[in-house]
Amino acid sequence: MIKRILLLSSAVLASVLTAGAQDNTKGYYKDVFMDSGIMLTSRRDLPVTELLGLSMEAFVSTQHAPSPPQHFTSVDTLRQRELISGSPMDENGILLYPDGQPRFRMIYMNGGKAAGHGRSLEERGRQTYRDFIRAGGSYLGSCAGAFVASLGSRNIDGEISNTKTYIGLWPGHTMSTKLEKSYTAVDIVPDGPLTRYFDFDQRMHIDSIRHNGGCFAYMETAPEGTEILATFNTKGRDLEREFNGHPVVWAYKASPEAGRVVLCGSHPEESREGDIMALMAAMVRYALAGNGEPELKAVLTPDIPREMTDRKDPAFAPIGDRQYHHFSVDVPKGVKTLTIDLEGLPGQRDFDLHLFARRNSFAYAEDATWCNIGKLVDKSLTIPDPKPGRYYISVFCATTVTATMGRYGVEYSGRTDVLNGVPYIIQVKFK
Repeated sequence: MIKRILLLSSAVLASVLTAGAQDNTKGYYKDVFMDSGIMLTSRRDLPVTELLGLSMEAFVSTQHAPSPPQHFTSVDTLRQRELISGSPMDENGILLYPDGQPRFRMIYMNGGKAAGHGRSLEERGRQTYRDFIRAGGSYLGSCAGAFVASLGSRNIDGEISNTKTYIGLWPGHTMSTKLEKSYTAVDIVPDGPLTRYFDFDQRMHIDSIRHNGGCFAYMETAPEGTEILATFNTKGRDLEREFNGHPVVWAYKASPEAGRVVLCGSHPEESREGDIMALMAAMVRYALAGNGEPELKAVLTPDIPREMTDRKDPAFAPIGDRQYHHFSVDVPKGVKTLTIDLEGLPGQRDFDLHLFARRNSFAYAEDATWCNIGKLVDKSLTIPDPKPGRYYISVFCATTVTATMGRYGVEYSGRTDVLNGVPYIIQVKFK
């Protein structure tokens, strides 16, 4: 029998926090955005985020009926479109910063009706998801969230088809299990990635995970780099479609710059205890560990101001809330003083931007050797007698919105003007 462990018990918490490590945690607004949108389960909480200490926001639509007529209204459509695709208040939408970088570390998509939700996102929303992953954000989807992240499916007759309302984050095909309102067992792949992110204590077999019309990865069309993390175990069961040994959890990362996509054909997300919760925690942590590496905006040239004011050019775009912009400058021998100046634009100086610097590595707040964290935009940082080499400079936007949970999930108030970015000018000088 599987050992039961309460959600916040010291045993589970210790295993989660000591097995593996989460990378690339800095420079995001929050950790998780949960899509409980149109045609998906209208979930308002995700227990694993509490266990792992992760921050989360969500869009929650009206609960869908199991069959037509549905209960959605124009408000559901408008709210989802504003959050995912954008609005005048937030042109890039909630998932992306003004420069197109991911605003959250990971998207979690619930189960439900895959094609219906993909259709409701519209092409702009689906493209936003693709842009999010391409720029380094990660994705975890269960059941419908796995279906819609693929290109399409293979049917029982062997026909492979693409679904135009799917997103294609994992460029392979799924296959339906044809099993509804049931439970399945899974086997964790020994020495696989999930074992690095949770100590399963040699219990590689997990029973009784809820399953409702889910899928498995059809490996014949799986792209190179697909990782099988866990497989179905249906031995001894009389099923309409046999899927024993097929992948129930799999992952894919297209490039070092892209985020990791983790897909699951069953429903471990609602568990609050035991090994099923451990599986969900391991999947989340592996997805988060796959965030793309930070990138430089530019190598700055002394005495040439760089204007970060163009919302149409990611290399020159304004900065978003809780975001870092990274720059560098190469300091030759003989420089007596390195000065970094930050300047705001008229009428847009009442945001709090922080300035950090460090030699030979990215300058985050916790790691910086030099900093100026005063109020407002305008500020300067002077480094006397700098050693020759590359210096990394970071601009951080401390101004952010006020987020509250409303009828349709997150609602923003306060400094919403930060959502379209804070323009600034940065310049370095040698003496």
